[in-house]
Amino acid sequence: MKIGIIGAGFVGRAVAKLAIKAGHQVMLSNSRGPQTLFSLKPMIGCEIGTATEAAVFGDILVIAVPLTAIGQLPVGEIAGKPVIDAVNYYPERDGQVAELDNQTTTTSEYLAGFLPHSKITKAFNAIQMTDLEKDGLPAGDPQRRALPVAGDDAETKKTVIALYDAFGFDAVDVGALSEGWRFQRGMPSYCVRMTESELLEVLEGAVRPEPAGR
Repeated sequence: MKIGIIGAGFVGRAVAKLAIKAGHQVMLSNSRGPQTLFSLKPMIGCEIGTATEAAVFGDILVIAVPLTAIGQLPVGEIAGKPVIDAVNYYPERDGQVAELDNQTTTTSEYLAGFLPHSKITKAFNAIQMTDLEKDGLPAGDPQRRALPVAGDDAETKKTVIALYDAFGFDAVDVGALSEGWRFQRGMPSYCVRMTESELLEVLEGAVRPEPAGR
């Protein structure tokens, strides 16, 4: 499978390394151009390109950019493709976003507003990337860590769950994309190591935060 990754920070690089190890082809990109990623090609074994080139390249795409950068995504080239949303909202970095502060939407639904013709699945956002690279365990290990996934497209979810498994993690399907708030930043499951049963319990018991200022 060809995976196009838009964003070459910690998230993009970690997913790229593991995907290549699992036998996939990867193109990494960022907003500054492929010349700034020159060293990653021999280091990781990935292709490098512009965000537009990565969008065209990928059978599936990973969006791993700051929330402030989603308005710069190549919408036309992404249209119709399955998208993995690994974006988190950090007000101290991204500024205040009223819809997110007021809990009227989730980060993934907010992204979907910029990519109305794409199939978005929320994944890879609730684990530190250093842990993603080192915590993977074989299937069936009782200590295997689980990671959450949410989305409306069943086929994209299946692909994400297969990637989780290839990287050494179990998956907990949280349901529709609108349920992604359950593992956004600040929730009890966010970046906490849990087994499948533990994560399922915490996700089911999650309480949506009150709107900011209330």
